Amino acid sequence: MRNLDMTTLRSFLEVAEQGGVTRAAQVLNLTQSAVSHKITRLESRLGRPILMKGEHGMVPTSDGQGLLHYAERLISLHDEAAAHF
Repeated sequence: MRNLDMTTLRSFLEVAEQGGVTRAAQVLNLTQSAVSHKITRLESRLGRPILMKGEHGMVPTSDGQGLLHYAERLISLHDEAAAHF
């Protein structure tokens, strides 16, 4: 079974939104190395790349686009539940 933890999904979502690991790390208040490690570990768990270099920074692969959809929903539900309690 592949576990997808929220902090890793948040890192992936932020890299996709910011277009780069360095900018995502700044927003997340993490080191660039920590964010890179989370993305590498996630790609290893999924067995496929989810980000690639594009013209204007990092962009999701086709598999990454699919994961992005789920990540947005999972994070939203997680945050909603956390706010409730």
